[in-house]
Amino acid sequence: MQKNGPLALLFHTAVIAFVLAPLVVICLVAFTPENTLTIPTTRFSLRWFRAILDYPDFITAFGNSLWLATIAATLSVAIAVPSALAIDRYRFFGRDALNALFLSPLIIPHLVLGVAFLRLFALIGVTGSFTWLVLTHVIVITPYVLRLVIAALSGLDRSAEQAAMTLGASRWTVFRRITLPMILPGVTGGWLLAFINSFDELTMSIFVTSPATVTLPVRMYMYATESIDPMMAAVSALMIALTAIAMLVLDRVFGLDKILVGEK
Repeated sequence: MQKNGPLALLFHTAVIAFVLAPLVVICLVAFTPENTLTIPTTRFSLRWFRAILDYPDFITAFGNSLWLATIAATLSVAIAVPSALAIDRYRFFGRDALNALFLSPLIIPHLVLGVAFLRLFALIGVTGSFTWLVLTHVIVITPYVLRLVIAALSGLDRSAEQAAMTLGASRWTVFRRITLPMILPGVTGGWLLAFINSFDELTMSIFVTSPATVTLPVRMYMYATESIDPMMAAVSALMIALTAIAMLVLDRVFGLDKILVGEK
């Protein structure tokens, strides 16, 4: 059976068009000079991008999201790398349970996580804390880093590590000079995916943010409940551009196919 025939190509094209069409429409609407959500037909305008600068809540929320995603992604890497090394290289009691625990946030709806964290924070009296907001994001995005690091470790040739240890190198030196550089594509790819997921997180963040820690997706949601105008499209276009740039960098530097599939 021919798998790459005209029908398969047509199907794939239709799927891609279906996925990208809303994003393209939003990006076009962002350049409208009108006061309503309309696609510009006569001229393009940066009016609504300039309007973002006059709305300080969006600027503050963007800073919160950027700072939050950077810290959460970095902490996730710090947790996932040693955890992946333990899970991939050692056989110990509870290994499978530990792996399942780390990956469990992938199968729990974020709505459920948000309600659970909201109740927990209310019980211990830390509602609205930025530190605890970071913790919730770390829990949600760590599985992405863990899976990519494990994929990088699974195809790693350990002969260089063994040779270095035979010559007297310490475990820390072997990790710092040999292991980490060899799994760096997986680590960096995991950090970027974790950053993107943290930056775009909405469902759970609604429940655990406070007026001082509102993230950009939450601010957009709050703004959309009050009014809908092209400024929302402009903010969305900027978020799409940020995500696309991050994915492009990831693909150009390491290759998305190799990172996501775990190929060498």
